[in-house]
Amino acid sequence: MDTPQYPLLSRTLFPDLPAYPERMIQFGEGNFLRAFTAWQVQQMNKQGRFQGNIVMIKPQGSPVSEHYAKQDHLYTVLINGIADQQVINEHEIIHSVSRLISPYTEYEQFLALAEQDSLEFITSNTTEAGIAYKPEDRLTDAPQQSFPGKLTALLYRRYQLGKAGFTIIPCELIDRNGEKLREIVLRYAAEWDLGDGFIQWLEQENTFCCSLVDRIVPGYPQQQAEQLAQELGYQDHLMVTAEPYLLWVIEGPAWLPERLPLTEAGLYVIFTEDLRPYREQKVHLLNGPHTAMAALGLLAGLTTVEDVMNDEDLSVFVKELMEQEIVPMLDLPRAGLLSYAEAVRERFMNPFIRHELASISLNSIAKFQTRLLPVLLRYQRERGELPKRITLAFAALLVGYRGDRLARKDSPEVLTLFDQAWSQPVEAIPVLLRETKLWGQDLSSVPELARTLEQYVRKLDAFGARATLQWLGGGSLCDD
Repeated sequence: MDTPQYPLLSRTLFPDLPAYPERMIQFGEGNFLRAFTAWQVQQMNKQGRFQGNIVMIKPQGSPVSEHYAKQDHLYTVLINGIADQQVINEHEIIHSVSRLISPYTEYEQFLALAEQDSLEFITSNTTEAGIAYKPEDRLTDAPQQSFPGKLTALLYRRYQLGKAGFTIIPCELIDRNGEKLREIVLRYAAEWDLGDGFIQWLEQENTFCCSLVDRIVPGYPQQQAEQLAQELGYQDHLMVTAEPYLLWVIEGPAWLPERLPLTEAGLYVIFTEDLRPYREQKVHLLNGPHTAMAALGLLAGLTTVEDVMNDEDLSVFVKELMEQEIVPMLDLPRAGLLSYAEAVRERFMNPFIRHELASISLNSIAKFQTRLLPVLLRYQRERGELPKRITLAFAALLVGYRGDRLARKDSPEVLTLFDQAWSQPVEAIPVLLRETKLWGQDLSSVPELARTLEQYVRKLDAFGARATLQWLGGGSLCDD
Protein backbone atom coordinates (compact mmCIF):
# COMPACT_ATOMS: atom_id res chain seq x y z
CA MET A 1 0.00 0.00 0.00
CA ASP A 2 1.37 3.41 -0.94
CA THR A 3 1.76 5.90 1.90
CA PRO A 4 2.48 9.19 0.08
CA GLN A 5 3.15 11.12 3.26
CA TYR A 6 6.40 9.21 3.69
CA PRO A 7 9.39 9.49 1.32
CA LEU A 8 10.64 6.50 -0.63
CA LEU A 9 13.70 4.72 0.75
CA SER A 10 16.77 5.78 -1.24
CA ARG A 11 20.33 6.98 -0.79
CA THR A 12 18.96 10.52 -0.82
CA LEU A 13 17.50 9.78 2.59
CA PHE A 14 20.62 7.97 3.79
CA PRO A 15 23.55 9.56 1.93
CA ASP A 16 26.17 8.20 4.34
CA LEU A 17 25.55 4.52 3.61
CA PRO A 18 28.82 2.98 2.39
CA ALA A 19 29.32 1.43 -1.04
CA TYR A 20 31.87 -1.26 -1.84
CA PRO A 21 33.35 -2.86 -4.95
CA GLU A 22 31.26 -5.64 -6.46
CA ARG A 23 32.64 -9.00 -5.31
CA MET A 24 29.65 -11.32 -5.76
CA ILE A 25 27.25 -12.12 -8.59
CA GLN A 26 23.85 -13.33 -7.42
CA PHE A 27 21.50 -15.09 -9.84
CA GLY A 28 18.12 -14.31 -8.31
CA GLU A 29 16.56 -11.13 -6.94
CA GLY A 30 13.80 -12.75 -4.90
CA ASN A 31 12.95 -12.45 -1.24
CA PHE A 32 15.03 -15.37 -0.04
CA LEU A 33 18.45 -14.36 -1.32
CA ARG A 34 17.90 -10.74 -0.35
CA ALA A 35 17.24 -11.80 3.27
CA PHE A 36 19.83 -14.56 3.24
CA THR A 37 22.96 -14.07 1.13
CA ALA A 38 22.79 -10.28 0.80
CA TRP A 39 21.96 -9.92 4.49
CA GLN A 40 25.00 -12.03 5.41
CA VAL A 41 27.26 -10.06 3.09
CA GLN A 42 26.16 -6.93 4.88
CA GLN A 43 27.01 -8.44 8.27
CA MET A 44 30.53 -9.19 7.00
CA ASN A 45 30.83 -5.70 5.54
CA LYS A 46 29.80 -4.05 8.81
CA GLN A 47 32.70 -5.79 10.52
CA GLY A 48 35.18 -4.89 7.80
CA ARG A 49 35.71 -8.55 6.90
CA PHE A 50 34.47 -8.63 3.29
CA GLN A 51 33.95 -5.09 1.99
CA GLY A 52 32.20 -6.21 -1.15
CA ASN A 53 28.81 -5.72 -2.75
CA ILE A 54 26.51 -7.90 -4.84
CA VAL A 55 25.32 -7.44 -8.39
CA MET A 56 22.02 -9.26 -8.83
CA ILE A 57 21.02 -11.03 -12.05
CA LYS A 58 17.35 -11.54 -12.87
CA PRO A 59 17.19 -15.17 -14.06
CA GLN A 60 13.71 -14.98 -15.61
CA GLY A 61 12.36 -12.85 -18.41
CA SER A 62 9.62 -11.06 -16.48
CA PRO A 63 9.95 -7.27 -16.19
CA VAL A 64 12.33 -5.84 -13.63
CA SER A 65 10.52 -4.14 -10.77
CA GLU A 66 10.89 -0.37 -11.02
CA HIS A 67 11.37 -0.21 -7.25
CA TYR A 68 14.97 -1.40 -7.41
CA ALA A 69 16.18 1.61 -9.36
CA LYS A 70 13.88 4.06 -7.55
CA GLN A 71 15.19 2.85 -4.18
CA ASP A 72 18.84 2.75 -5.30
CA HIS A 73 18.70 -1.02 -4.61
CA LEU A 74 18.20 -0.40 -0.90
CA TYR A 75 15.66 -2.39 1.07
CA THR A 76 14.79 -3.24 4.65
CA VAL A 77 15.06 -6.67 6.24
CA LEU A 78 12.79 -7.19 9.24
CA ILE A 79 13.98 -9.91 11.63
CA ASN A 80 11.01 -11.07 13.68
CA GLY A 81 10.73 -14.10 15.92
CA ILE A 82 12.00 -15.81 19.01
CA ALA A 83 15.64 -16.78 19.55
CA ASP A 84 17.08 -18.13 22.79
CA GLN A 85 13.66 -17.53 24.36
CA GLN A 86 13.95 -13.82 23.58
CA VAL A 87 11.62 -11.90 21.30
CA ILE A 88 13.54 -10.46 18.35
CA ASN A 89 12.09 -7.50 16.47
CA GLU A 90 14.79 -5.75 14.46
CA HIS A 91 15.12 -3.97 11.16
CA GLU A 92 18.09 -3.06 9.01
CA ILE A 93 18.51 -1.22 5.72
CA ILE A 94 20.47 -3.53 3.41
CA HIS A 95 22.93 -1.69 1.19
CA SER A 96 25.05 -4.64 0.06
CA VAL A 97 23.39 -4.77 -3.39
CA SER A 98 24.81 -2.36 -5.96
CA ARG A 99 22.60 -3.03 -9.01
CA LEU A 100 20.26 -5.44 -10.80
CA ILE A 101 20.83 -6.63 -14.37
CA SER A 102 18.29 -8.41 -16.55
CA PRO A 103 20.05 -10.45 -19.27
CA TYR A 104 16.81 -10.25 -21.26
CA THR A 105 17.18 -6.50 -21.79
CA GLU A 106 20.85 -5.90 -20.88
CA TYR A 107 22.64 -8.96 -22.21
CA GLU A 108 25.90 -7.24 -23.08
CA GLN A 109 25.93 -5.57 -19.68
CA PHE A 110 25.47 -9.02 -18.17
CA LEU A 111 28.40 -10.47 -20.13
CA ALA A 112 30.50 -7.43 -19.25
CA LEU A 113 30.59 -8.68 -15.67
CA ALA A 114 33.28 -11.08 -16.90
CA GLU A 115 35.60 -8.08 -17.22
CA GLN A 116 35.47 -7.17 -13.52
CA ASP A 117 38.47 -8.54 -11.65
CA SER A 118 36.85 -7.72 -8.30
CA LEU A 119 34.09 -10.31 -8.86
CA GLU A 120 35.05 -13.69 -7.37
CA PHE A 121 31.89 -15.34 -6.00
CA ILE A 122 28.65 -16.46 -7.65
CA THR A 123 25.56 -17.50 -5.71
CA SER A 124 22.11 -18.44 -6.97
CA ASN A 125 18.60 -19.39 -6.01
CA THR A 126 16.54 -20.06 -9.11
CA THR A 127 14.25 -22.57 -7.28
CA GLU A 128 14.58 -26.34 -7.54
CA ALA A 129 13.54 -26.14 -11.19
CA GLY A 130 16.33 -23.70 -12.04
CA ILE A 131 19.34 -26.01 -12.26
CA ALA A 132 18.17 -27.73 -15.40
CA TYR A 133 19.53 -28.49 -18.86
CA LYS A 134 17.62 -27.02 -21.80
CA PRO A 135 18.75 -28.53 -25.11
CA GLU A 136 17.53 -25.52 -27.08
CA ASP A 137 20.04 -23.17 -25.40
CA ARG A 138 22.89 -21.92 -27.59
CA LEU A 139 25.89 -19.72 -26.92
CA THR A 140 24.60 -17.27 -29.53
CA ASP A 141 21.34 -16.75 -27.67
CA ALA A 142 20.94 -13.40 -25.97
CA PRO A 143 20.16 -14.64 -23.41
CA GLN A 144 20.01 -18.38 -22.94
CA GLN A 145 16.79 -19.54 -21.29
CA SER A 146 18.27 -21.68 -18.50
CA PHE A 147 20.30 -20.44 -15.56
CA PRO A 148 23.15 -22.91 -16.32
CA GLY A 149 23.13 -21.70 -19.92
CA LYS A 150 23.50 -18.06 -18.87
CA LEU A 151 26.23 -19.05 -16.41
CA THR A 152 28.13 -20.96 -19.11
CA ALA A 153 28.03 -17.94 -21.43
CA LEU A 154 29.35 -15.68 -18.67
CA LEU A 155 32.11 -18.12 -17.74
CA TYR A 156 33.13 -18.50 -21.37
CA ARG A 157 33.47 -14.72 -21.75
CA ARG A 158 35.56 -14.72 -18.55
CA TYR A 159 37.80 -17.44 -19.99
CA GLN A 160 38.21 -15.55 -23.26
CA LEU A 161 39.45 -12.55 -21.31
CA GLY A 162 42.09 -14.66 -19.58
CA LYS A 163 40.81 -13.89 -16.11
CA ALA A 164 40.53 -15.92 -12.91
CA GLY A 165 37.54 -18.18 -12.34
CA PHE A 166 34.88 -18.00 -9.66
CA THR A 167 33.83 -19.74 -6.49
CA ILE A 168 30.25 -20.80 -7.28
CA ILE A 169 27.84 -21.60 -4.44
CA PRO A 170 24.30 -22.40 -5.61
CA CYS A 171 21.56 -22.31 -2.96
CA GLU A 172 18.83 -24.24 -4.81
CA LEU A 173 17.37 -27.00 -2.67
CA ILE A 174 18.38 -29.95 -4.82
CA ASP A 175 20.77 -32.69 -3.79
CA ARG A 176 24.42 -31.99 -4.69
CA ASN A 177 23.40 -28.67 -6.24
CA GLY A 178 26.97 -27.56 -6.97
CA GLU A 179 27.88 -30.82 -8.66
CA LYS A 180 24.75 -30.81 -10.81
CA LEU A 181 25.28 -27.22 -11.86
CA ARG A 182 28.88 -28.04 -12.79
CA GLU A 183 27.75 -31.07 -14.83
CA ILE A 184 25.32 -29.00 -16.88
CA VAL A 185 27.87 -26.23 -17.48
CA LEU A 186 30.39 -28.82 -18.69
CA ARG A 187 27.70 -30.35 -20.92
CA TYR A 188 27.01 -27.00 -22.55
CA ALA A 189 30.75 -26.40 -22.95
CA ALA A 190 31.07 -29.69 -24.85
CA GLU A 191 27.88 -29.36 -26.92
CA TRP A 192 28.61 -25.76 -27.85
CA ASP A 193 32.10 -26.86 -28.92
CA LEU A 194 33.83 -24.26 -26.75
CA GLY A 195 37.13 -26.13 -26.77
CA ASP A 196 39.29 -28.22 -24.47
CA GLY A 197 41.00 -25.12 -23.13
CA PHE A 198 37.72 -23.76 -21.77
CA ILE A 199 36.79 -27.10 -20.24
CA GLN A 200 40.18 -27.31 -18.57
CA TRP A 201 39.76 -23.74 -17.27
CA LEU A 202 36.31 -24.60 -15.93
CA GLU A 203 37.65 -27.58 -14.01
CA GLN A 204 40.86 -26.04 -12.73
CA GLU A 205 40.07 -22.37 -12.19
CA ASN A 206 36.50 -22.57 -10.83
CA THR A 207 35.20 -24.12 -7.63
CA PHE A 208 31.62 -25.43 -7.58
CA CYS A 209 30.46 -25.91 -3.98
CA CYS A 210 27.43 -27.82 -2.79
CA SER A 211 25.44 -25.96 -0.18
CA LEU A 212 22.36 -26.10 2.01
CA VAL A 213 20.38 -23.07 3.14
CA ASP A 214 17.91 -22.71 5.98
CA ARG A 215 15.96 -19.59 6.80
CA ILE A 216 12.24 -18.95 6.59
CA VAL A 217 11.68 -15.80 4.52
CA PRO A 218 7.97 -15.00 4.05
CA GLY A 219 8.62 -11.88 2.01
CA TYR A 220 6.92 -8.50 1.83
CA PRO A 221 4.79 -7.66 4.92
CA GLN A 222 1.79 -6.44 2.95
CA GLN A 223 -0.61 -6.18 5.87
CA GLN A 224 1.83 -4.15 8.00
CA ALA A 225 3.17 -1.92 5.21
CA GLU A 226 1.42 1.28 6.27
CA GLN A 227 2.24 0.79 9.95
CA LEU A 228 5.88 0.07 9.15
CA ALA A 229 6.15 3.17 6.96
CA GLN A 230 4.95 5.20 9.92
CA GLU A 231 7.43 3.53 12.29
CA LEU A 232 10.41 3.72 9.92
CA GLY A 233 9.65 7.12 8.41
CA TYR A 234 9.93 5.92 4.81
CA GLN A 235 8.21 3.73 2.24
CA ASP A 236 9.95 0.54 1.14
CA HIS A 237 8.36 -1.52 -1.63
CA LEU A 238 11.18 -4.10 -1.41
CA MET A 239 10.96 -4.75 2.32
CA VAL A 240 11.29 -8.40 3.31
CA THR A 241 10.57 -10.27 6.54
CA ALA A 242 12.69 -13.14 7.86
CA GLU A 243 13.01 -15.23 10.98
CA PRO A 244 16.07 -14.88 13.25
CA TYR A 245 17.25 -18.45 12.55
CA LEU A 246 19.76 -18.88 9.77
CA LEU A 247 21.96 -21.78 8.69
CA TRP A 248 24.21 -22.09 5.65
CA VAL A 249 26.13 -25.35 5.20
CA ILE A 250 28.81 -25.14 2.51
CA GLU A 251 30.78 -28.13 1.29
CA GLY A 252 33.98 -26.73 -0.10
CA PRO A 253 37.77 -26.53 0.06
CA ALA A 254 39.71 -25.74 3.22
CA TRP A 255 40.66 -22.24 2.01
CA LEU A 256 37.07 -21.08 1.55
CA PRO A 257 36.30 -19.90 5.14
CA GLU A 258 39.18 -17.44 4.93
CA ARG A 259 38.08 -16.08 1.54
CA LEU A 260 34.44 -15.89 2.62
CA PRO A 261 34.65 -15.07 6.37
CA LEU A 262 31.05 -15.79 7.31
CA THR A 263 31.84 -17.68 10.49
CA GLU A 264 34.30 -14.99 11.58
CA ALA A 265 31.40 -12.55 11.34
CA GLY A 266 29.49 -14.68 13.88
CA LEU A 267 27.05 -16.14 11.38
CA TYR A 268 25.75 -19.70 11.71
CA VAL A 269 27.61 -21.05 8.71
CA ILE A 270 29.15 -24.51 8.63
CA PHE A 271 31.98 -25.30 6.25
CA THR A 272 32.21 -29.05 5.90
CA GLU A 273 33.56 -31.88 3.78
CA ASP A 274 30.16 -33.63 3.74
CA LEU A 275 26.83 -31.81 3.99
CA ARG A 276 24.64 -34.84 3.34
CA PRO A 277 23.47 -35.35 6.95
CA TYR A 278 22.56 -31.69 7.25
CA ARG A 279 20.71 -31.77 3.95
CA GLU A 280 18.60 -34.84 4.72
CA GLN A 281 17.45 -33.40 8.02
CA LYS A 282 16.61 -29.97 6.68
CA VAL A 283 15.13 -30.78 3.26
CA HIS A 284 12.87 -33.54 4.52
CA LEU A 285 11.92 -32.22 7.97
CA LEU A 286 11.56 -28.51 7.25
CA ASN A 287 10.98 -28.11 3.52
CA GLY A 288 9.03 -31.37 3.24
CA PRO A 289 6.26 -30.34 5.67
CA HIS A 290 6.09 -26.93 3.98
CA THR A 291 5.37 -28.58 0.64
CA ALA A 292 2.97 -31.08 2.22
CA MET A 293 0.91 -28.41 3.94
CA ALA A 294 0.72 -25.91 1.06
CA ALA A 295 -1.92 -27.42 -1.22
CA LEU A 296 -3.83 -29.07 1.63
CA GLY A 297 -3.91 -25.85 3.62
CA LEU A 298 -5.05 -23.80 0.63
CA LEU A 299 -7.75 -26.35 -0.19
CA ALA A 300 -8.89 -26.11 3.46
CA GLY A 301 -9.21 -22.34 3.14
CA LEU A 302 -6.09 -21.42 5.10
CA THR A 303 -3.62 -18.74 4.10
CA THR A 304 -0.39 -18.98 6.12
CA VAL A 305 1.88 -21.49 7.83
CA GLU A 306 0.81 -20.07 11.18
CA ASP A 307 -2.83 -20.75 10.20
CA VAL A 308 -1.87 -24.38 9.57
CA MET A 309 -0.10 -24.73 12.91
CA ASN A 310 -3.06 -23.21 14.76
CA ASP A 311 -5.54 -25.45 12.96
CA GLU A 312 -6.70 -28.51 14.90
CA ASP A 313 -6.67 -30.85 11.90
CA LEU A 314 -3.69 -29.53 9.95
CA SER A 315 -1.37 -29.20 12.96
CA VAL A 316 -1.93 -32.85 13.87
CA PHE A 317 -1.33 -33.80 10.25
CA VAL A 318 2.02 -31.95 10.23
CA LYS A 319 3.17 -33.47 13.54
CA GLU A 320 2.27 -37.01 12.53
CA LEU A 321 3.75 -36.52 9.05
CA MET A 322 7.07 -35.56 10.58
CA GLU A 323 7.23 -38.07 13.42
CA GLN A 324 5.57 -41.12 11.85
CA GLU A 325 6.52 -40.90 8.17
CA ILE A 326 9.60 -38.72 7.68
CA VAL A 327 11.72 -39.31 10.80
CA PRO A 328 11.73 -43.15 10.47
CA MET A 329 13.07 -42.84 6.91
CA LEU A 330 16.12 -40.70 7.77
CA ASP A 331 19.50 -42.24 8.58
CA LEU A 332 20.23 -40.09 11.63
CA PRO A 333 19.69 -40.72 15.38
CA ARG A 334 15.97 -40.64 16.11
CA ALA A 335 16.28 -38.51 19.25
CA GLY A 336 18.10 -35.77 17.37
CA LEU A 337 15.61 -35.87 14.51
CA LEU A 338 12.64 -35.58 16.86
CA SER A 339 14.30 -32.65 18.63
CA TYR A 340 14.88 -30.93 15.28
CA ALA A 341 11.28 -31.66 14.23
CA GLU A 342 9.99 -30.01 17.40
CA ALA A 343 12.18 -26.96 16.81
CA VAL A 344 10.89 -26.73 13.24
CA ARG A 345 7.27 -26.75 14.43
CA GLU A 346 8.12 -23.91 16.83
CA ARG A 347 9.57 -21.96 13.90
CA PHE A 348 6.42 -22.65 11.90
CA MET A 349 4.38 -21.08 14.72
CA ASN A 350 6.39 -17.85 14.78
CA PRO A 351 3.65 -15.23 15.34
CA PHE A 352 5.75 -12.49 13.76
CA ILE A 353 6.13 -14.24 10.42
CA ARG A 354 3.38 -14.27 7.82
CA HIS A 355 4.51 -17.07 5.51
CA GLU A 356 1.96 -17.37 2.73
CA LEU A 357 1.03 -20.88 1.58
CA ALA A 358 0.60 -19.45 -1.91
CA SER A 359 4.24 -18.40 -1.87
CA ILE A 360 5.36 -21.84 -0.71
CA SER A 361 3.36 -23.42 -3.54
CA LEU A 362 5.64 -21.90 -6.22
CA ASN A 363 7.09 -24.70 -8.38
CA SER A 364 5.56 -27.34 -6.11
CA ILE A 365 6.20 -30.22 -8.49
CA ALA A 366 9.98 -29.86 -8.37
CA LYS A 367 9.74 -29.30 -4.62
CA PHE A 368 7.69 -32.46 -4.08
CA GLN A 369 10.15 -34.46 -6.17
CA THR A 370 13.04 -33.29 -3.97
CA ARG A 371 11.47 -33.02 -0.55
CA LEU A 372 8.83 -35.74 -0.19
CA LEU A 373 8.99 -38.22 -3.05
CA PRO A 374 12.23 -39.90 -1.81
CA VAL A 375 10.59 -40.45 1.59
CA LEU A 376 7.42 -41.86 0.00
CA LEU A 377 9.39 -44.32 -2.14
CA ARG A 378 11.64 -45.48 0.68
CA TYR A 379 8.67 -45.90 3.02
CA GLN A 380 6.87 -48.04 0.45
CA ARG A 381 9.96 -50.19 -0.21
CA GLU A 382 10.73 -50.80 3.44
CA ARG A 383 7.22 -51.17 4.85
CA GLY A 384 5.29 -52.48 1.89
CA GLU A 385 2.69 -49.74 2.13
CA LEU A 386 2.33 -46.09 1.25
CA PRO A 387 2.78 -43.32 3.83
CA LYS A 388 -0.78 -42.08 3.92
CA ARG A 389 -0.06 -38.46 4.87
CA ILE A 390 2.56 -37.89 2.18
CA THR A 391 0.26 -39.62 -0.30
CA LEU A 392 -2.62 -37.34 0.68
CA ALA A 393 -0.34 -34.33 0.22
CA PHE A 394 0.54 -35.73 -3.21
CA ALA A 395 -3.16 -36.03 -4.07
CA ALA A 396 -3.81 -32.45 -2.92
CA LEU A 397 -0.96 -31.31 -5.13
CA LEU A 398 -2.50 -33.06 -8.14
CA VAL A 399 -5.87 -31.43 -7.39
CA GLY A 400 -4.20 -28.04 -7.06
CA TYR A 401 -2.42 -28.45 -10.40
CA ARG A 402 -5.69 -29.29 -12.10
CA GLY A 403 -6.19 -25.54 -12.07
CA ASP A 404 -9.87 -25.36 -11.20
CA ARG A 405 -9.51 -24.77 -7.45
CA LEU A 406 -6.10 -23.21 -6.80
CA ALA A 407 -3.86 -20.78 -8.63
CA ARG A 408 -0.91 -22.60 -10.19
CA LYS A 409 2.59 -21.14 -10.24
CA ASP A 410 5.01 -23.25 -12.23
CA SER A 411 6.81 -23.40 -15.55
CA PRO A 412 4.72 -23.44 -18.75
CA GLU A 413 6.09 -26.92 -19.55
CA VAL A 414 4.83 -28.35 -16.26
CA LEU A 415 1.43 -26.69 -16.54
CA THR A 416 1.03 -27.96 -20.11
CA LEU A 417 1.66 -31.54 -18.99
CA PHE A 418 -1.01 -31.20 -16.32
CA ASP A 419 -3.51 -29.58 -18.66
CA GLN A 420 -3.04 -32.38 -21.17
CA ALA A 421 -3.47 -35.08 -18.51
CA TRP A 422 -6.48 -33.51 -16.79
CA SER A 423 -8.26 -33.06 -20.14
CA GLN A 424 -8.99 -36.79 -19.75
CA PRO A 425 -9.88 -36.97 -16.02
CA VAL A 426 -10.40 -40.74 -15.89
CA GLU A 427 -6.83 -41.42 -17.03
CA ALA A 428 -5.21 -38.29 -15.62
CA ILE A 429 -3.42 -39.78 -12.62
CA PRO A 430 -1.88 -42.80 -14.40
CA VAL A 431 -0.76 -40.49 -17.20
CA LEU A 432 0.80 -38.05 -14.75
CA LEU A 433 2.58 -40.79 -12.83
CA ARG A 434 4.22 -42.01 -16.03
CA GLU A 435 5.54 -38.56 -16.84
CA THR A 436 9.25 -38.69 -16.01
CA LYS A 437 9.64 -34.96 -16.74
CA LEU A 438 7.60 -34.26 -13.62
CA TRP A 439 9.07 -36.74 -11.15
CA GLY A 440 12.45 -37.69 -12.57
CA GLN A 441 11.20 -41.28 -12.94
CA ASP A 442 8.17 -43.32 -13.92
CA LEU A 443 5.97 -43.71 -10.83
CA SER A 444 3.31 -45.86 -12.46
CA SER A 445 4.84 -49.07 -11.12
CA VAL A 446 4.84 -48.00 -7.45
CA PRO A 447 2.43 -50.48 -5.83
CA GLU A 448 -1.01 -49.03 -5.09
CA LEU A 449 0.08 -45.45 -5.73
CA ALA A 450 -2.24 -44.71 -8.65
CA ARG A 451 -5.24 -46.36 -6.98
CA THR A 452 -4.64 -44.59 -3.66
CA LEU A 453 -4.14 -41.21 -5.28
CA GLU A 454 -7.36 -41.64 -7.25
CA GLN A 455 -9.19 -42.52 -4.03
CA TYR A 456 -7.79 -39.48 -2.20
CA VAL A 457 -8.56 -37.14 -5.11
CA ARG A 458 -12.15 -38.33 -5.17
CA LYS A 459 -12.50 -37.66 -1.45
CA LEU A 460 -10.88 -34.23 -1.70
CA ASP A 461 -13.28 -33.33 -4.50
CA ALA A 462 -16.35 -34.75 -2.81
CA PHE A 463 -15.81 -33.80 0.82
CA GLY A 464 -13.05 -31.19 0.93
CA ALA A 465 -9.62 -31.17 2.51
CA ARG A 466 -10.71 -30.92 6.14
CA ALA A 467 -13.15 -33.82 6.07
CA THR A 468 -10.58 -35.92 4.18
CA LEU A 469 -7.95 -35.16 6.82
CA GLN A 470 -10.37 -36.21 9.55
CA TRP A 471 -11.15 -39.39 7.63
CA LEU A 472 -7.43 -40.09 7.28
CA GLY A 473 -7.10 -39.79 11.05
CA GLY A 474 -9.80 -42.37 11.68
CA GLY A 475 -13.02 -40.50 11.05
CA SER A 476 -15.69 -41.58 8.60
CA LEU A 477 -17.15 -40.18 5.41
CA CYS A 478 -20.61 -40.86 4.14
CA ASP A 479 -19.36 -42.99 1.23
CA ASP A 480 -17.20 -45.28 3.40
